[in-house]
Amino acid sequence: MKLANRILYGLIVGIIIGLLLHTVRETAFVKNLVTYFISPVGEAFIRAIRMLVVPLVLASLVLGTASLGDLRKVGRIGGKIMSFYLVTTAIAIILGITLTVIFQPGLHADVPREGEFVGRAAPPIMTTILEMIPINPFDALARGAMLQIIVFAVLVGVGIAAVGDPAKPLLNVFEGLNGVMLRLTTLVMQVAPYGVAALIARTVIQVGPAILVSLAMFIFVVYLGLIIHLVVVYGGIAKFFGGLSLIEMLKRCSPAMLVAFSTASSAATLPVTLHCGEKNLGIKKEIGAFTLPLGATVNMDGTALYQGVSVVFLAQLLGVDLTFNQMLTVVVSATLASIGTAGVPGAGMIMLAMVLESVGMPVTAIGIIMGIDRIVDMGRTAMNVTGDLACTLAVARSEKAVDMPAKIPTAL
Repeated sequence: MKLANRILYGLIVGIIIGLLLHTVRETAFVKNLVTYFISPVGEAFIRAIRMLVVPLVLASLVLGTASLGDLRKVGRIGGKIMSFYLVTTAIAIILGITLTVIFQPGLHADVPREGEFVGRAAPPIMTTILEMIPINPFDALARGAMLQIIVFAVLVGVGIAAVGDPAKPLLNVFEGLNGVMLRLTTLVMQVAPYGVAALIARTVIQVGPAILVSLAMFIFVVYLGLIIHLVVVYGGIAKFFGGLSLIEMLKRCSPAMLVAFSTASSAATLPVTLHCGEKNLGIKKEIGAFTLPLGATVNMDGTALYQGVSVVFLAQLLGVDLTFNQMLTVVVSATLASIGTAGVPGAGMIMLAMVLESVGMPVTAIGIIMGIDRIVDMGRTAMNVTGDLACTLAVARSEKAVDMPAKIPTAL
């Protein structure tokens, strides 16, 4: 059975279990079931797959950069992929703002306020750039600072390519590490359907269907924007730059999309994203190993669209009239904030706090939508991952580095 089908069945089973147990979630039996069985299974799956992320990113980026060889090629591919990533992110934010202005969900929803969220101010752009350079690469690896790891890995790859044969033993080490990590990914993904079922069941048990009623318009606008962005932007990129129809691209990207939807983490999904890029889309390893880990950190189209919807939605709820200049500030700050936002569950909350502060809105307003963040987080993360694959396919086509299989492999 295809991995995507197994994960989909896991999603369905998890939703059914969650709906059945939601009404009796306060009973001791259900609490114990969630605490000692459902949550541990879901958390174990996330921890297992995230365990692979840092070594896999390091090894794959070093190999990808070193295999490109020509430093001018590294710069050319890097320039292409960053152009795709930043332009699509800006389009996503503008789309989110536009749809929220049209549908005005904040003027119709009766939203309960839940908790408070303390954020931090958006750092200056030069601070973000400087913090990309690790003072201690080993500390960056230990902390999982993805941007610093990416910069270090790219520089190591460039150094290996420049040194040549004397650095061959070091290259072999990274090649062996990459192979081991991919093999471990295969083993971890065998339990993906069970982990996905547990994650979805826990979410439905805790949130339930009632919250979908009170925030129906907000959720509708977010998902409408994601669908439009998927069909128009990604569909256009896949067709005109990647030579692939939208339907075919979705079929080939579906395993990564479903894992991203269930885990709400583009970083945790990275091993599956790399697999889909290489095996399903036929993207040469030297391209995908460079652009996909980069995209998992800096390309956040779904999250960026969510920022646009959330800021305008909260402004409507609070009776704040945003000026055109403030909306433009949202576009710029959210685009820049997406570069430094980690691809882990809940990272969108940090990003949203930064954007709210950029336009002078109270960060505590995030408490209004905290209760349903997980629901929209799953959708926006799936779009983040799809955008990584679509943009990488486009760049790989331009470099004539695609050897797409006629049929999709049945399993990892």
